[in-house]
Amino acid sequence: MRENFKGRDFITLLDYTKEEIETILDVAQDLKRKRANGKPHLLLAGKTLFMIFYNQSLRTRNSFEAGMTQLGGHAHFLDPSKIYSPALEGDEKAYATERVSDVARVLARMGDGISIRIYGDPVEWIYGKANYLVNNFAQWADIPIINMECDKYHPCQAMADILTVKEKFGGFSGVKFVMSWAYSPSVHKPLSVPQSAIIAATMMGMDVTLAYPKGLELDPDVVKASEEYAKKFGGSFSISNDMREAFEGAHVVYPKSWTSKHNIPPESEKPEMEKTKELFDKNKDWICDEEKMKLAHKNAVYMHCLPCDRGFEVTNEVIDGPQSVVFDEAENRLHVQKAIMALTM
Repeated sequence: MRENFKGRDFITLLDYTKEEIETILDVAQDLKRKRANGKPHLLLAGKTLFMIFYNQSLRTRNSFEAGMTQLGGHAHFLDPSKIYSPALEGDEKAYATERVSDVARVLARMGDGISIRIYGDPVEWIYGKANYLVNNFAQWADIPIINMECDKYHPCQAMADILTVKEKFGGFSGVKFVMSWAYSPSVHKPLSVPQSAIIAATMMGMDVTLAYPKGLELDPDVVKASEEYAKKFGGSFSISNDMREAFEGAHVVYPKSWTSKHNIPPESEKPEMEKTKELFDKNKDWICDEEKMKLAHKNAVYMHCLPCDRGFEVTNEVIDGPQSVVFDEAENRLHVQKAIMALTM
């Protein structure tokens, strides 16, 4: 039975049923048509979303701000360096931070939703700490908490990803979806995008391949959930350590860099990014180029959450070529987030 969306947090797709995700997609498509036709849809008139960004953002900040405006509400941008930065117990610094429990309850008295982006340096690259902070907000606030990306999940990006697949292929059955690692000179890349991507793709019943060099494994709990979704919803899930092999016959290729969780806490005592850099540098051939795209299905599309590392993760010929749908994908962030906000707020 479908539950009511109003008042619910949106932190990970694992908290939602397939039917609920399909409802969000339906609402997103409806709002996208209304915007294209110039039809007002002021579903959140007079409502406020507080946006707390511990990390930089282009697509996320602007899609949420524009989305709230189009829904008739207002988004407040909160830079932690310009407020008393919300902190967990033990992380407080006098007159520089404020306990999450206090921030959450104050904002909940003034607005209708709180969205948060946090990963990496603000949580010392301790895997899971950012997700814990987001959930700590959810514990204390009695208004919806929306995850704009933590160190485990990026559910809004995943929603945009599957909406784009639905638009390009008319559905999900029989679609081979490849989430692949790709080389980058920067090792400071969270695992959230690939983890939410494989959750969403297997939930929708696609045939999913996760590809990466050994040493760049994802969270085993996420892999287990994806395997279970594949069995439940009629798709498949496999892992490959060969990028070329993974690309063969693919309808969707999504080459994206992510760091090694083995070299950050809690698996290591401290972040050992130099070890990850050595691992990355051994796999510079993991680049999405025209040669690898020829291995994919003739109607294959190239996807990326952006920003991409041009010349490393992907060549200009691919990302600027006819198979690239990255800007449709980026636009769809606006539409899915409007649906999420309209339903939960």
